[in-house]
Amino acid sequence: MKITDLPIPESVKEVIIKLGIVELYPPQEEAVKAGVLEGRNLVLASPTASGKTLIAELCALKHILEKKGKAIYLTPLRALASEKFEEFKKYSAIRKPDDGRVRVGISTGDYDSSDPWLEKYDIIVTTNEKADSLLRHRARWMDEISLVIADEVHLLNEAERGPTLEVVLARLMQINPEIQLLALSATIHNVEEIAEWLKAGYVTTEWRPILLKEGVLLHDEIQFKDGSARKIEKKSRNQAINLALNTVKSGGQALIFAPTRRNAVSLAKKAASEVEQLLSKPIKRSLEHDAEKILATGERTRISELLAELVKHGSAFHHAGLGGGHRRIVENSFRQGKIKILVATPTLAFGVNLPARTVIIQDYRRYEPGYGYYPISVLEYKQMAGRAGRPKYDKVGEAVLIAKTSDEADYLMESYILARPERIWSKLAVEKILRSHVLATVAADYARTERGIYDFFGKTFYACQYELRAIKKLIANILKYLYDEEMVDVSGENIFATKFGKRVSELYLDPVSGVIIRDALRWKPEHLTDISLLHMIAHTPDMTPKLRPYTRELDEIEFFMEEHKDEFLVEIPDEWSDRLTYEEFLGEVKTAMVLKAWIEETSEDEIIGKFRVQPGDLYRTIENAKWLLYATHELALLFKNKEVLPLTLELTERISKGVKKELLPIVKLEGIGRIRGRILYNAGFKTIEDIKHASIEDLMNLPLIGPRLAKKIKEQVGGLVKKKEWKKLGKEEWEQKALTEY
Repeated sequence: MKITDLPIPESVKEVIIKLGIVELYPPQEEAVKAGVLEGRNLVLASPTASGKTLIAELCALKHILEKKGKAIYLTPLRALASEKFEEFKKYSAIRKPDDGRVRVGISTGDYDSSDPWLEKYDIIVTTNEKADSLLRHRARWMDEISLVIADEVHLLNEAERGPTLEVVLARLMQINPEIQLLALSATIHNVEEIAEWLKAGYVTTEWRPILLKEGVLLHDEIQFKDGSARKIEKKSRNQAINLALNTVKSGGQALIFAPTRRNAVSLAKKAASEVEQLLSKPIKRSLEHDAEKILATGERTRISELLAELVKHGSAFHHAGLGGGHRRIVENSFRQGKIKILVATPTLAFGVNLPARTVIIQDYRRYEPGYGYYPISVLEYKQMAGRAGRPKYDKVGEAVLIAKTSDEADYLMESYILARPERIWSKLAVEKILRSHVLATVAADYARTERGIYDFFGKTFYACQYELRAIKKLIANILKYLYDEEMVDVSGENIFATKFGKRVSELYLDPVSGVIIRDALRWKPEHLTDISLLHMIAHTPDMTPKLRPYTRELDEIEFFMEEHKDEFLVEIPDEWSDRLTYEEFLGEVKTAMVLKAWIEETSEDEIIGKFRVQPGDLYRTIENAKWLLYATHELALLFKNKEVLPLTLELTERISKGVKKELLPIVKLEGIGRIRGRILYNAGFKTIEDIKHASIEDLMNLPLIGPRLAKKIKEQVGGLVKKKEWKKLGKEEWEQKALTEY
């Protein structure tokens, strides 16, 4: 089926044909034949790179240009949202019937806003959590949505993210029964069940544009699913690296999945010395530039230095412990074909699109702290295998599992390569997950009676699979908890949210977090300090992941806890009667210690060394702390707790910037973070007024502040930049300073 034959506007055809796409892939053609362009609901389940996004784009443009509708694109991750936002922007030049252009917006943060500005956009890309938040705020523009695109819908099966996606889809179907739903996924075993729930047709196919060969490597030979085999050269004692090097020598790239962060770093180190010899001089030069970018992004730490060193050699690691800036540099370098071997943890398989000629699964087991190693699911294996084969570059992609014995090789072939993915099961019926959604249903007026609440949850995927009665008792228990904690109240048959319950729901808090904060605000410690609030937010279930204390840290954490016991807003559990709760409490204290170190301007590298906390985990903890401190401030306003308000405001700013109190005025300047702020302060520029009266030469002579930034600072503080100050600098000195500026 040719693009020119499709029932879509000519302006859309022009954009697509300019990109070199003239004909649909078979799964795309099947989706069109299933009526997706005529407004029918559809579950499209096909492998990675089989063109699912194009179908989403065609549907969105059809709604906007022909139906005056609006499309929302749901993704499980912020990184994926950014990727899809960039893809949709290619349609921004198209004119709508009202002569305005197609507008694409993205929103992934700030859970306490209805984002009214999004009303102006035609395509809105967002995460499932942000969409849930917008529904809780009853964003008016959401009533105008005529198309919902749910990406990675197989994540309904995931305990952490699945229930939010499930509730968002059920809610959108509730507020607009006429809405069109397009669910995208890799191959699903029970696609019929999901399609039945969404009142949709379905297209499921194994077709992909690049042939996928799946096999098991034992020693130096790969046995493939199709019966073929091939030998690989043994360069090192590590089979995964031997196979990766074999791919690089033939002009490809390899993606190795390792079970833990430590394994990922270790493998990337081993690969670096071998792969460097295979790099051309131009690629080496380009990789050196990428390594410099890594060192210039964020604070310099032992992790960024190691990553930069490996990147220079054509290898890298990728896991959740890396900061977002470093992950993006690595991803772009790999996409551009410069990094030849990338070692990642399995989370990447559910994230951004990074195809490689060869995907190697080093270990079919996965490690979870507190649980140990367990075999991954077939669905997870298929997600990883789906990354094999780079469109436009490879004719064949290879996905290979590593075996140590012939028995294990047989097991891997039978249990993964020849196996079908597991059924997708709803994970909604867990009290910790469900209580937030029950409160939101009442607080946002989606149901006003107990029967209305059951009716809504009767429309979820869970009820479709298990029947409502299986969840009814759990909902009743949650309603009792919400009533006992004064989040909901009852009048006759009507249930309504109290001001407290409504605010907790709008703030996107777990009701238990709301109760902990409320009770803490009533507590009168001997001393209300930074530690009081930092530990209190660490005590909430919304502070995840909690930072795990290591054995060698226990004495120091316990000493800190004893030293600050009069400042805690929560009782310290008894060590001997409930050891598990006590150990959890120590993890909360460690989290508070890390946050305290951050606002005392301890460097990232020192935090990594002292607490064994990696940058990505540190940034997530900081982001969570900002949100929970903001929520604490809002609840303190609600309960008129004036004593806490100034401290929550100040702490939120300090956490955001990572500074002591005295730097707060300076770090509000654009381009001035915690390091440059401290440099300015220590040089005597302690206030905005001091900076206003400083000469530009004084500023640019400071470390990390070059001419461009000095000029920008002066412009922000309202200080005049005099021409004679520029003339003092000779051309060479100016250029040299500009080159060394961050």
